[in-house]
Amino acid sequence: MKTAITEMFGIKHPIIQGGMHYVGFAEMAAAVSNAGGLGIITGLTLGTPEKLANEIAKCKDMTDKPFGVNLTFLPSLTPPDYPGLVKAIIDGGVKAVETAGRNPVQVMPALKDAGIKVIHKCTSVRHSLKAQEIGCDAVSVDGFECGGHPGEDDIPNFILLPRAADELEIPFVSSGGMADGRSLVASLAMGAAGMNMGTRFIATKEAPVHENVKKAIVAASELDTRLVMRPLRNTERVMTNDAVEELLKIEKEKGDDLKFEDIIEQVAGIYPRIMTEGDMDAGAWSCGMVAGLIHDIPTCQELIDGIMQQAEDIIARMNRLQAG
Repeated sequence: MKTAITEMFGIKHPIIQGGMHYVGFAEMAAAVSNAGGLGIITGLTLGTPEKLANEIAKCKDMTDKPFGVNLTFLPSLTPPDYPGLVKAIIDGGVKAVETAGRNPVQVMPALKDAGIKVIHKCTSVRHSLKAQEIGCDAVSVDGFECGGHPGEDDIPNFILLPRAADELEIPFVSSGGMADGRSLVASLAMGAAGMNMGTRFIATKEAPVHENVKKAIVAASELDTRLVMRPLRNTERVMTNDAVEELLKIEKEKGDDLKFEDIIEQVAGIYPRIMTEGDMDAGAWSCGMVAGLIHDIPTCQELIDGIMQQAEDIIARMNRLQAG
């Protein structure tokens, strides 16, 4: 299947693996890229330019296909070495970068000069237009269904994607709620040139996370996520667990007086405990409502092949409807 996204990134299928904290290591990115999608290494999980450079080199040993690096720009008192991370990406010969969080304008000149294609993750049409304005090559339009940070507008993809198609000139992919061939065909119908999957890729054989995490996603329904940190205007969709329910209780009790320090125990530094050690009640971890559509743990190759086969079957059926 050829779309503007497959052409832009030199990939076989219009499927991108989103950057995910403590998931987007070389093993994950290489497995997705080898299966014909665009795998993504998560830059901030590695943390330092040296570690990122090593991970890029490791990924290159595992695949000869294109892959990218996610750079998320977060407000921080001690920000990461973003110039160093960008240099590691450029020196590593990476040709695709997924940016997220704050406006990536400060890194755009260096990335563009190196011939790197930039896709920015956006939760609204206005942010997508801004990404287009600053020179991003594509955007990943993230609906309210998504795991992680869905923004504060609460617009689901059935509205957000067609709105993006109405306004944008650059290509975009759908993100949030994407799991299978139905997701892909629906996204294409609404104007996207592909789709980005996060939660679905965690429940794969190659995902370098504890088996408990994969089992939790398979066991969960679409009713098992919660929105936390909404009073702080830093909303995050996470999988429910004891720590998350405690967090929500604190938010309710504190009301308008809530400060980040009140919930730091449930949200700060817990990813290694969950993703590596499998302690599923350690705290809040990002997970999309799409968990309700995930019932197995295939290899990335099986997953992507299945998605493309299902998409082709659906398109064939639609064509028969039209012919009839």
